[in-house]
Amino acid sequence: MQFFTSISHAVRIHAGTGALGQLPREIKRAGVQRAFVICGRSVATRTPLTQHVAALLEGRYAGAFTNLGKDAPVDDVVAAAERAREADADALIAIGAGSVIKATRVVAILLAESGLPETLCTQYPEDGPPISPRLSSPKVPIFNVLTAATSAQNRGGAALKHPRGGPRLEFFDPKTRPTAIFWDEDALLTAPPSLAISTGLGVFWRALMNVAAIERANPLVQASRLYAYTLAQAALPNMGDASNARARVDMCAAALLQNRDEDDGGRPFDAQWIARTVYALGSALFNQADQLDQGLTHAMLTGPAIRHFGHLCPDTVSAIAMALGIDGRNERGGTEPVADAVDAWFRAQGLALRLRDADLQPEALRAVLDNATKNFNADRNRELTAYRDRLEAMLRDIF
Repeated sequence: MQFFTSISHAVRIHAGTGALGQLPREIKRAGVQRAFVICGRSVATRTPLTQHVAALLEGRYAGAFTNLGKDAPVDDVVAAAERAREADADALIAIGAGSVIKATRVVAILLAESGLPETLCTQYPEDGPPISPRLSSPKVPIFNVLTAATSAQNRGGAALKHPRGGPRLEFFDPKTRPTAIFWDEDALLTAPPSLAISTGLGVFWRALMNVAAIERANPLVQASRLYAYTLAQAALPNMGDASNARARVDMCAAALLQNRDEDDGGRPFDAQWIARTVYALGSALFNQADQLDQGLTHAMLTGPAIRHFGHLCPDTVSAIAMALGIDGRNERGGTEPVADAVDAWFRAQGLALRLRDADLQPEALRAVLDNATKNFNADRNRELTAYRDRLEAMLRDIF
């Protein structure tokens, strides 16, 4: 068996009916005196969650920043850090999904470190691999209250939206992993079906990519990938049911298993080209256009990635087809039939697979290509620049 390393990170998870009632106990356990809440406008204005958390915390509630925008814009995160500093916060509570969860990590970084966000994020020199600055200062504890499933829930990295459409600002600090995570059924049911479907699709897509690269993984990673896919595949059709709390909790569990996958030595974006190219282009796309989201862009790009990069990983292409239960074989052979079948599978889920449906203008695609080659998770060795023509062909396929 190949050598592998598994690193376990302590986190306490509370799930199910009344799970949020454990928040005061966790706050006291961490010695917190002034907990500051971060959420988006929808959570603040359309749900009772911020008021509920404030009531639970009583005298340990230090205020809230409730204006975080979609995909965590840098300016919003800086403003949230300023408010948290003014409140003398010694802990942060994120209420929301991926954007809020990752933004809160960067707020913790800005509270502790000196320098502007642009100097604290991953740097991309013209020649050479990306460099992540070492962020050594202690960070305040973070508590994540999920309103939708996200693999961001137990990570140490975060990416913020550039205010002028430039490449994402990427941050990494393992000290920003959460102290506790809450999958409260009532909190999860506050998310509208459209958000639950979108985030669930993102978790499912990643589970599909991971299970398609399972053969070379170590046994701990294999276990996480197999069951994450099982949970996500079963839960995805029920994400639009506004009363099905069990499916939403199961999707949260699938997302957490994806985090454990990486902690146990899994590196899916290094392992196969389909995941790498879709993740790189997808991140650049939804950073460029507010009307796009991660789940949709990843679904949109999977068929084109198979079409243009599948010959580099034919075993992965076969595994994707098998996992989806599709037969892409016909007289043409090669990867094209599988790509067509994958496109058809995602369309059958009711997804629009064209950028024109999202009102993205052709002139924006050059910036998308530039930004796609500055993505640490997908391209830590800076290999994608050699395939710019194929990345461009992927974009043409979905325009």
